Amino acid sequence: MSIMLKEMKAGDQGRVQGFAAGGQAYRRKLLAMGLTPGVEFLVVRVAPMGDPVEVRVRGTSVSLRKDEAATLNVERMP
Repeated sequence: MSIMLKEMKAGDQGRVQGFAAGGQAYRRKLLAMGLTPGVEFLVVRVAPMGDPVEVRVRGTSVSLRKDEAATLNVERMP
């Protein structure tokens, strides 16, 4: 089941499924940061208003703004 990254809470683990339609402006940036389809990540923390979201992917912490996070379709891992 695909959800949006912004729906996840701190401590949740997930896997990138792909990108939302119309997110071309952020797609290249997210790919460069290592958020490629199939990669697993951990949500480290979410700011009180939901912006930014810090995720750990490939051993690196990455902070994503709400608009960037909204372009990622992810799967929650158990």
